[in-house]
Amino acid sequence: MTDQLVILTLTRIEATHLVDLVSQFRTLVTEQSTDEDPALDRLTPDAYPDDAAESQEFRHVTRGDLLGRRAHDAAVVMGALERIEHADLDEALAPVDISIAGDELDSWLRTLAALRLVLASRLGIDDDHAHDSEDPAYGLYEWLGYRLEGLVQVADERAEDE
Repeated sequence: MTDQLVILTLTRIEATHLVDLVSQFRTLVTEQSTDEDPALDRLTPDAYPDDAAESQEFRHVTRGDLLGRRAHDAAVVMGALERIEHADLDEALAPVDISIAGDELDSWLRTLAALRLVLASRLGIDDDHAHDSEDPAYGLYEWLGYRLEGLVQVADERAEDE
């Protein structure tokens, strides 16, 4: 998958919002506070749900590495997003193509999935059926799912071709 290019077409306003979301996500995973954060907990789930002490020890040993990998993935996504030419607000609905190198696709998949997990945590969503999809507060969560699904389909097609 390293030599093929994926083109993700968004509107400029979508791309701008995605830049903001990924930037916030990078800040979350790189500048972890010492306070308990359910979103970070969701990104680093319990390895031993039936043993709190073992789970805490495992999280203590692995959390930094896991969040470091998430920060690296977010940096890869930001690199692709930063190549977009900025435009006036008059062109907010104009399409823009984002080039994703084949070896960057997994970083995109992991980052969009992680963004959804963070949003789900912030919105109190436990599973895909736990919210009212008509409620506009969940629109961003749904949009990320839509974009993630498209990239997953591309990844699946490539895996079948290999």
